[in-house]
Amino acid sequence: MKIAITGATGQLGEITVAKLKERTSAENLVALVRKPEKAKDLGIEARVFDYSQPETLTDSLKGIDTIFLISGNEIGQREIQHKNVIKAAENAGVKWIVYTSLLHADTSTLILAAEHLATEEALKASGIYYTILRNGWYTENYAGSISGAIKAGAFIGSAGDGKIASATREDFAEAAAVVLTTNGHQAKTYELAGDEAYTLTDFASEISKQTGKEIPFNNLPESEFTEVLTSLGLPEDFAKVLANSDIGASKGDLYDDSKTLSGLIGRSTTPFSAVIKDFLA
Repeated sequence: MKIAITGATGQLGEITVAKLKERTSAENLVALVRKPEKAKDLGIEARVFDYSQPETLTDSLKGIDTIFLISGNEIGQREIQHKNVIKAAENAGVKWIVYTSLLHADTSTLILAAEHLATEEALKASGIYYTILRNGWYTENYAGSISGAIKAGAFIGSAGDGKIASATREDFAEAAAVVLTTNGHQAKTYELAGDEAYTLTDFASEISKQTGKEIPFNNLPESEFTEVLTSLGLPEDFAKVLANSDIGASKGDLYDDSKTLSGLIGRSTTPFSAVIKDFLA
């Protein structure tokens, strides 16, 4: 069975390829990437694949049985790009698509949810077997702000006291590899989140504990947080998405206590304290 991984040189894709190589032969794997030369270190076949060029996608999917469709990173373009892939998969005779969606996409207030939900609906309407992995927040999304928080003397955000059940990219990648290489997952939707929930106050307290410096959490209004992120060099649209995601967290959008993720991978998810330790190292 040939499994193709879209975005295989990205952060989630690269880890997923490594996890899949632990469970199946490299000959069974194909990297679908914009620039195949960047995929040489993956040790698997690589094919040109650009979500925004639908006329080329079907040929790149010839002989592929299963696609691991990692959602694109162009917010506002993802619905049409994902539909391009699904249509090409239909034309190429792909049997199964496993898609990375968003935690509780059908009820989430996050700006990001709409495109994910539209993709889910397109998958269900396609006639291709599907599995939907509704991934929660990556702990790395917050850990990436640690150095800035230490320099500024505070961790900032807009999540208030909202509980966040995040997990690492490795946790999510491992779950994807399990699903892609075992039976019984078709036509299922999995809500995937970390075992441990925390607030950003907890996160800041753990940074303080590990550094020996007092790093409080400062909760900001959404507009103010957006302005700060923009002042740090983030594009305005992306800054708005991040701030909106924190507001969603304050409403519970990034929380789930089903422990479905740890059930799939057969171990506890990675504690946020371990992620902070790694980033500080």
